[in-house]
Amino acid sequence: MVLTTCPNPEAAGLLATRLVESRLAACVNVIGGVRSVYRWQGRVEQDDEVLLLIKSSEKVLAAVRRLIQELSDYELPEVLAVPVKDGSSAYLDWLLESVDGEDL
Repeated sequence: MVLTTCPNPEAAGLLATRLVESRLAACVNVIGGVRSVYRWQGRVEQDDEVLLLIKSSEKVLAAVRRLIQELSDYELPEVLAVPVKDGSSAYLDWLLESVDGEDL
């Protein structure tokens, strides 16, 4: 699973759609109403953001990272890959069947 944030719902929707259409993600959860507090350039900042939970696979992680960086409005886009330790076998099978990156 890959986590990233977007500054608004439009940017999040565009990125989520591109990830799924290009088969870099089986599913992307778009979670609005996120308030981020972070340190940037020596100051503590706060912003409303949209969180994306990207269900993908390790084999296309580099392509996911590239697409996030390409479409991001941020100078330093968040790209955090979190390994999935376990899950429903049927769901994980569907996820892997849905992700191949061949439509790049």
